[in-house]
Amino acid sequence: MAARRVGMLARLLLCAQRSQVLRATHRLLSCPGTVAADVKREEQSSRSVETDSEGRTPKKKFSELQKERREQAQRTVLIHCPNKISEKKFLKYLSQHGPINNHFFYESFGLYAVVEFCQKESVTSLKNITRTPSMDTEAAIPFKSRFFNLKMKNPSSQTSEQSCIQCSNHSPPSSKKLSELLCYAESIDDQLNTLLKEFQLTEEDIKLRYLTCSLIEDIAAAYFPDCTVRPFGSSVNSFGKLGCHLDMFLDLDEIGKLNTNKTSGNFLMEFQVKNVPSERVATQKVLSVIGECLDHFGPGCVGVQKILNARCPLVRFSRQASGFQCDLTTNNRIALKSSELLYIYGALDSRVRAMVFSIRCWARAHSLTSSIPGSWITNFSLTMMVIFFLQRRSPPILPTLDYLKTLADAEDKCIIEGHNCTFIRDLNRIKPSGNTETLESLLKEFFEYFGNFAFNKNSINIRQGREQNKPESSPLHIQNPFETSLNISKNVSQSQLQKFVDLARESAWILSQEDKDRPSPSNNQPWGLAALLLPSVVNSVSLAKKKRKKPASERIKNLLESIKSSSPENDTNTNGKRTVSTQA
Repeated sequence: MAARRVGMLARLLLCAQRSQVLRATHRLLSCPGTVAADVKREEQSSRSVETDSEGRTPKKKFSELQKERREQAQRTVLIHCPNKISEKKFLKYLSQHGPINNHFFYESFGLYAVVEFCQKESVTSLKNITRTPSMDTEAAIPFKSRFFNLKMKNPSSQTSEQSCIQCSNHSPPSSKKLSELLCYAESIDDQLNTLLKEFQLTEEDIKLRYLTCSLIEDIAAAYFPDCTVRPFGSSVNSFGKLGCHLDMFLDLDEIGKLNTNKTSGNFLMEFQVKNVPSERVATQKVLSVIGECLDHFGPGCVGVQKILNARCPLVRFSRQASGFQCDLTTNNRIALKSSELLYIYGALDSRVRAMVFSIRCWARAHSLTSSIPGSWITNFSLTMMVIFFLQRRSPPILPTLDYLKTLADAEDKCIIEGHNCTFIRDLNRIKPSGNTETLESLLKEFFEYFGNFAFNKNSINIRQGREQNKPESSPLHIQNPFETSLNISKNVSQSQLQKFVDLARESAWILSQEDKDRPSPSNNQPWGLAALLLPSVVNSVSLAKKKRKKPASERIKNLLESIKSSSPENDTNTNGKRTVSTQA
């Protein structure tokens, strides 16, 4: 009982620390010169009235959310600030150009402020009074963007009114910090939800990503005035974690759509343009020019690489001011559609994102995934596996893609490069699942399901939500949801797949022992999800793989069976499996 009280006290202290951070953030958003209080009142009002006939709060379409975010970004500026600054004077100065909706500070090679005005005219007003810096030994390229540098006219006058600037966090927790948080959780369900909260993109991080796209769009607009730069992938599909890359899509198709209904009479006016042999060549030329612009004119854009001969040509660069690694592509509309599909799946049930984040974290802890291209399983493949597994539950937690297609109307119809990418886009028309399984049960069942999946003959297909015969000999076959002839996991080797299977079986066994010997949270001993993230016996065994004659799967099976049959005394003193799994 005393140990339980100590554990509760520790958790209360953690909650108190989080409350202090939240209060600090609220203070930032409610400083003089902002209208955060008005926004908060509107949100409270909308929460009290916006419900559907079944009492659910209506959810926004992916396109509606993107449009809102883009509009926010267009009236937002990025300012490099001195390290010592009075926040009150800073906001008062900017408020001369118009009311501020909200703002936040963050650190990345210096102190930066992201300031969102209420009107775009305020941004224009600020740009009109901004000067191009003068250089002593170098020359400045006079490119006028919404990325500013703030200097003090009289730094000494600011020292007396300096306030403690609270910076938003853009980094995931350390392994040690995460382990502590998971150990103090009340249940495995709480552990999964805690991991989700710690790793998911914050509101500030999302705004910074859309602002970065908007600033790149300003550069591209020098050549293509009506172009749009849209984020896609992890930044917008609700499965992105803090620190993930920023994938951007240069949309030039919108330029043609703007003029489709502006013709009249017997004449048709067209622009004179350059012709090239293929659309791929056009994509390469466009990205080559944009890459040059980013390299020579883009403030804060460094390490620009033009990777034009890849299957999907791209420009890769780092954005110093935000700390993002960026990939810019064009003619990649299917990837944008995939982002929308994942957004829908993530919004349909709160357990989906918790499962995906936890499985990805587990895979990363055991080196099943890597940021370096190779024979590893990708995060996208893992996400497809989680979705497929949730479609296989009884009753299903997620609908199949084919079912979402049957719910679509004429407005949802979408054909891209001959591929049918049609599915319902209105989340409110999709009936929620009646499945009530806990996250703990789902996590264990996930590992058991794929630990015994017939990868040698079956493929994973979220379009139909059922196992199918593999159309090719790749060790792992996961059908691309839209380009159905493609295998998104074709890169995965047999050894990496076997490693995944072995780790899944081991993890299922660890979770099965939790019901028998679950330590008190006050012991600060890894358990549940925290235990799954510890170094594994599978990795130890794999080091001696070449010296063994038995197949790895059989060795692991025999090892686990021997642990299961260990004496009761060992089980009482310590969790036998957890002790074994921590050996290097």
